[in-house]
Amino acid sequence: MKVFFVNPPFKAEYGKFSRENRSPALTRSGTLYYPLWLIYAAAVCRKDGFEVEFLDAPATPLNKSQALEVIREHAEGVRLFVVETSTPSIYSDVSFIEELEKYYTEAVFLLVGTHPSALPEETLRLSESIDAVARREYDYIVRDVARALRDGRDFREVNGLTYRTCQTIKSNPDMAYIEDIDEIPFASQFIKEYLNYKDYFFAASSYPEIQIFTGRGCMAHCNFCVYPQTLHGHKYRLRSPENVVEEFRYIADNFPDVKEVVIEDDTFTAKKDRVINICKLLIENGLHKRLSWLCNARVNLDLETMKMMKKAGCRLIIPGIESGSEEILRNIKKGTNLKLIRAYMKNAKKAGLLVHACYMVGNQGETKKTMEDTFNLALELNADTAQFYPLLPFPGTEAYAWAKSKGYISGKYDEYVKEDGTINCVLNLPGLSAEEMVAFCNNARRKYYLRPSYILHRLWVGLKNPDDLKRSLKAFGKLRKFLFKG
Repeated sequence: MKVFFVNPPFKAEYGKFSRENRSPALTRSGTLYYPLWLIYAAAVCRKDGFEVEFLDAPATPLNKSQALEVIREHAEGVRLFVVETSTPSIYSDVSFIEELEKYYTEAVFLLVGTHPSALPEETLRLSESIDAVARREYDYIVRDVARALRDGRDFREVNGLTYRTCQTIKSNPDMAYIEDIDEIPFASQFIKEYLNYKDYFFAASSYPEIQIFTGRGCMAHCNFCVYPQTLHGHKYRLRSPENVVEEFRYIADNFPDVKEVVIEDDTFTAKKDRVINICKLLIENGLHKRLSWLCNARVNLDLETMKMMKKAGCRLIIPGIESGSEEILRNIKKGTNLKLIRAYMKNAKKAGLLVHACYMVGNQGETKKTMEDTFNLALELNADTAQFYPLLPFPGTEAYAWAKSKGYISGKYDEYVKEDGTINCVLNLPGLSAEEMVAFCNNARRKYYLRPSYILHRLWVGLKNPDDLKRSLKAFGKLRKFLFKG
């Protein structure tokens, strides 16, 4: 039996829509994430003996008619379509399913992702072409649905599903979270066979790169973060150090021109002992000389661990700084403070690690003054690279519930991005409009990157590291039209 996994097209005429970003959009830097959650689910089905087809339409990118043509060429014998979606693209995704369903009326169409997980019943009501929605972590849900279809059983009995039956919608109990993460096949093995790794780009990483997860869930409770609240929960479930390092070895052996591994865990550094063990194994196996790597790392990371990470090949760390206001950090349950943030940045420089800092405006308590405080903090910290975004409150998050209850959210889901697919702002706060927040982020980005001191710094880093210079030029080529706009 064949299962077809589809990451649908979306505004292909403008570029590569990155559906798996924590804020899905066509990014200004040209970043395109691997559709990792869809990849892992497909790899689980393949491991279970199913024939698998996989289409990542945004990677090329393909438009709707091109994507449908590719699917029709490879869909003989398909009993199950698994379709990724996101909040900004949900209407387009459903339209694509409706078109696809015309050709495969006997197949089951299962929708996955953060949006249908947060709003399963609402999503099903968008179209009768959708047979079911998988809630939360969906690897084993998809596998069990495929097993049921293969064995002639009713797939609607699988836990974790919200499904349509006649004119009603029903929900089964949740599927248990996967505890043994080592049982999940390597994403890199699936990428090797089914995708072109050169289609993907991460602006903070050396190119080309491979993205992986080494754990699932996040112990932090940031009120805006969509993955822990809609998919994977707050219990951090980990791959063993040996399993992680074995995937590094696989990447080094099978992708000789890949420069870097991007560890996409919400916070890779949550368990210090495990990080140290992974670093030691990377060094013992000589992999630190073959691959560099980067990761998300909260600002409670200590200097000793940073130094060990640097020794083991880590090049860059990514913290969510978010705000220069202590009050806002408390409001969003960030679990950090400005003292920790400043110490983190000093320690990163001591350890020789680059930092990509993430800043956000529009959270509870935001004013024009707190936005300026955030930009001034960004200048003070002077991270190697930085991003500035308005809050996008996605369904299923506490931030969405807060904004919705206050009447701060305007527009429909497709207004989370602009017509060209780039990030929009759907919030209007008291004394602070969506337009003002977007303008602030655009100006902050421009002022940050066009500083003479910053440009000289980037050139100096590039002279020491030609790969970094190539990465910077590629990202700048994508970003420049936004930097110089206006």
